[in-house]
Amino acid sequence: MAKNLVIVESPAKAKTIEKFLGKDFQVESSFGHIADLPSKEIGINVDGDFMPNYKVPSDKKALVKKLKELSSKADTVWLASDEDREGEAISWHLFEQLKLKEANTKRIVFHEITQKAILKAVENPRSIDYNLVNAQQARRVLDRLVGYELSPVLWRKVKGGLSAGRVQSVAVRLIVEREREIQNFVPQASYKVVAEFLSEEGKKFKASIPKNFDTKEEAQEFLKSSLGAQFKVDDLQKKPAKKSPAAPFTTSTLQQEASRKLGFPVAKTMMVAQRLYEAGLITYMRTDSVNLSDDAKEDTQQEIIASYGKEYSKPRNYNTKSKGAQEAHEAIRPTSMSQHTISVDFDQNRLYDLIWKRTIASQMSSAQVERTNVRIVNNNNDSVFTANGEMIKFEGFLKVYLEGNDNDEDEEQAGMLPKLAVNEILKNKYITATERYTKGPYRFTEASLVKSLEELGIGRPSTYAPTISTIQKREYVQKGTIEGEDRNYTELKLKGKEITSKILTEKVGSDKGKLVPTDIGNIVNDFLVENFSNILDFGFTAKVESEFDDIAEGKEDWIKMIKDFYKKFHPNVEHVAENADRAKGERLLGVDPESGKNVYARLGRFGAMVQIGEATDEEKPKFASLQGDQNLTTITYEEAMDLFKLPKIVGNYEKNEVEVAVGRFGPYVKYDGMYISIPKDENAMEVDLKRAIELIEEKRKADAPIAFYEDMPVQKGVGRFGPFLKWNNIFINVNKKYDFDNLSKANIEELIEDKKRKDIEKVIHNWEEEGIRVEKARWGRSVILKGKMKIELDKTIDASALTLKEVNEYIEKNTPKKKTTKRKTTKK
Repeated sequence: MAKNLVIVESPAKAKTIEKFLGKDFQVESSFGHIADLPSKEIGINVDGDFMPNYKVPSDKKALVKKLKELSSKADTVWLASDEDREGEAISWHLFEQLKLKEANTKRIVFHEITQKAILKAVENPRSIDYNLVNAQQARRVLDRLVGYELSPVLWRKVKGGLSAGRVQSVAVRLIVEREREIQNFVPQASYKVVAEFLSEEGKKFKASIPKNFDTKEEAQEFLKSSLGAQFKVDDLQKKPAKKSPAAPFTTSTLQQEASRKLGFPVAKTMMVAQRLYEAGLITYMRTDSVNLSDDAKEDTQQEIIASYGKEYSKPRNYNTKSKGAQEAHEAIRPTSMSQHTISVDFDQNRLYDLIWKRTIASQMSSAQVERTNVRIVNNNNDSVFTANGEMIKFEGFLKVYLEGNDNDEDEEQAGMLPKLAVNEILKNKYITATERYTKGPYRFTEASLVKSLEELGIGRPSTYAPTISTIQKREYVQKGTIEGEDRNYTELKLKGKEITSKILTEKVGSDKGKLVPTDIGNIVNDFLVENFSNILDFGFTAKVESEFDDIAEGKEDWIKMIKDFYKKFHPNVEHVAENADRAKGERLLGVDPESGKNVYARLGRFGAMVQIGEATDEEKPKFASLQGDQNLTTITYEEAMDLFKLPKIVGNYEKNEVEVAVGRFGPYVKYDGMYISIPKDENAMEVDLKRAIELIEEKRKADAPIAFYEDMPVQKGVGRFGPFLKWNNIFINVNKKYDFDNLSKANIEELIEDKKRKDIEKVIHNWEEEGIRVEKARWGRSVILKGKMKIELDKTIDASALTLKEVNEYIEKNTPKKKTTKRKTTKK
């Protein structure tokens, strides 16, 4: 047994650290938190001291037992979880649950997993920082109170199964309000004037009038006045300028840039960064700091001089703007600047390359540019054209890296201008006056949402990714595909002595992969804003984050902070639960011409729908589910009435009727006994015979056997848990080891035989006549199976020693008793 036990929170991190410590150290993983609030109760003493009641989850009990045994035999226990608040809380839970002693327990932290950093941490241990622990406890407890108290209100007042969260609800509010700004935005038209000129040397360039004309008439008058005009350069100015590099990555800026440049969702960015950190390739990836250590700056400077030359090196210091920078010491950077690239996997390689370039660029010289501004006048009117040019004199950091922008398409990049001189006569090729419309607000991407949350002071590095993932999983927000619509615009053109006009068409409003609120997201947001305005207030949420920072610095008592919050929050919850009206998100669309009853768009038990009639009518109302990209906010009366035309026969195929219908689980095509789901983003009303046949053939192809094994067909598909094979009514998961699109005969046989072997191995008892089996289950447990009944046995029970009689007793004990009602008799 090793004298030293080191406990970290992940197996990958343990594996890397083990390489740096000698045989006297044994490194084990806690697999994250070993204790948390219970999942099926609030777990907080709200009637007393507000202390949380932490429990070891059932799936962690064996691990805790093992770590207890190891720690009891070790001379020293080193708690080496991450250096942020979450990591500090993990170390504290280990200390408490393993019943460690302060005398032989040491806390070590490091922001990079390198031999130098690990050995330095071992030389400089500290005790657990209870201020950081309390800050994490405060966040956990406050979020549990909000979630546990608000969610039941949503079940009663909106729809069952919903949930609310403190930061998540604010993020949804941002997206809902942005969408409404977009819907309410009215574009204003004006005419932008652009001309193409030739210099005396015959070089082409473009110039424009800075201020647009408000009306078509004004634009036409200007073009008429420009007929036969002579143009010349009135003024020309050249000014030196410089561009400076961006600071090294924080969590927020890494998430934004990986989204822009690599197309990564924020959750994927954090997952890939975690792997790079645990492999010892980058520093800790949850940080608000833009600082680089002196050693890192020196390494970076040496690498710049060696790779690009001394003139490209300019060591810089950056200041962190965020308050309470999550206790991490440095920005995200490579642990070794001499390692330009890595060869691990495609995603890790690309993210590492981005981090390396950003870090190198941050310590490089500014780019030197020359900006040229030209003013062009004419002898017929007072309008002045301007042209801007930019020439790079010295690349500096641009040789390596340029920071992205969320709305790059709007950035007009200044190009090169030809050689020009003051009073030079220019030849005009043409002038256009094009109708342009003002642009509304942009929908949020994941990256721009992170940026807004950070600017508002909402959340911290550890919360951005889970917040964005949660609001999508709960289906309050989705990544929409908005097709947009065609819009006509006018282009007037002066060429030579002729002015022409033509109507052109452009696609506007199309968006792909942007965050759009769902119907349920809109309704939940409106209900919460109306009834819990303080919880949904941006300022309040930012203030709470600031209080967490104060707790982490030892300036505030966390229990008092929670008590102060709860004594105002809880009475409000009770009042709303008792008095608030039920939220339906209801819109009156019109009147049904046949029945004369009102037509509503509203939220129903199974989602957004259209309803004809009132719930209070004697005759039951008619219902129809919304289709494809339809939503409660924008559906029209005509679209709503079309929904009642389903089911409909769209034609015949191979002598069988083809029907399009809508069921409880969505729209489908019914054909020859088959039910084929119509994709979510398609409108069932728009599915014609041609599209229905395509779906039928896709289904046939998907269901067609890819092979036969033991005279039975083998089919393949992709389900909720990934790719699978189906054989003999058995579903077999296909892991990443196999090329699912190109499975060989040997692959298929191997997968089936492996599944058969595993199924045999997991059977402990099989009483066929009684139809009862006892099998091994996950986490070291066993289960009793009889028909559709499944009874999970406690870990302490030795399933192999069970008799049929004992198993039957378990079944009887777990079979719900049928309620019998006595018939009342009355005496005559």
